[in-house]
Amino acid sequence: MRFKKIFFIALLASLTLTACSTSNNTDNTAAKSAALITDGSINDHSFNQSAWIGLEDYGKEYKLNKGADGYQYFQVKSQNNLKKGIDKAIKQKYQTIFGIGSEAKNAITSAAKSNPNKNFVIMDATIKGYPNIASIRFRKDEGAYLAGVAATIETKTGKVGFIGGANSSVIRSFKRGFNQGVKDQAKKMHKKVTVYNQNVGNFTNTFKARNIASTMYGKNVDIIFHAAGKAGSGLFQAARFINQARPAKNRVWVIGVDADQSNLGRYNAKGGQEANFVLTSVITGVNVATKDIASRSYQDEFPGGKTITYDLKNNAVSILPGQIDPATWKKVQIVRSKILAGKIKIYD
Repeated sequence: MRFKKIFFIALLASLTLTACSTSNNTDNTAAKSAALITDGSINDHSFNQSAWIGLEDYGKEYKLNKGADGYQYFQVKSQNNLKKGIDKAIKQKYQTIFGIGSEAKNAITSAAKSNPNKNFVIMDATIKGYPNIASIRFRKDEGAYLAGVAATIETKTGKVGFIGGANSSVIRSFKRGFNQGVKDQAKKMHKKVTVYNQNVGNFTNTFKARNIASTMYGKNVDIIFHAAGKAGSGLFQAARFINQARPAKNRVWVIGVDADQSNLGRYNAKGGQEANFVLTSVITGVNVATKDIASRSYQDEFPGGKTITYDLKNNAVSILPGQIDPATWKKVQIVRSKILAGKIKIYD
């Protein structure tokens, strides 16, 4: 009788330990999960798409599934609904939650206050004072500088343009880098190059962006770099309208932003020739940062309370060869090496 009692107690303890072990494994799996909250499509050829690619790469590396206990995105209708998207991710027990841009700051801050045991990431903005929020910044001025160098060498008219979205620190960084790149390269070449700068005022007004671009092209600008988000599609519309009426050799150019936007520049030139008017794209490696931060969280090394900057050194900022002349591309790479070596400074 005593033997049976001892056996029963031992069996019960074994079952209890097994249950606890299973529970802990589930919790550990959930603790590795990551979610992206966005108010736009993840196929936007820009920030959202790049961020999602980073989470997909994270999932593949750690053999996680899309969905519960793995990685997922939550798309909401507008910026006003970002908090709802975050709340949904929290209810589904995602541990590390990414928000993109300054528009997500309030929603991320509010959620971080209410959920101190969750990890939150604000991409391309800064939130200070919260131990469970990591802020991610990019040296956009470095990539924009290289675009300015390329545009200066490639322009045939001596006139280039920059179209920004809202007047934010991020857009000012793009503008500053591009303008300095043009200025420094023009001085080096003893070449006069004029830069036209104008902001849309937001990231959604496609019509206004198209009018700005049309006006710039009308002033004989032949290359325009944009950092205008969704509004930037207006620039592509303007370039396409002009280029379809011209031979390909006389096309005006667009420099894309954040992701490879070359597929947006395909068109048929006068006479039916297939061509592309995207000279290059300035890449912001949101995917690099997203994968890196998710991986740190997986390894229980989430950089909460810190601001982390990604730049040329970790290949999170770059420029694509695109349709840049090979000789120009070599010069751009030399400039890149000088920035990395500290021989070229981009001023605030």
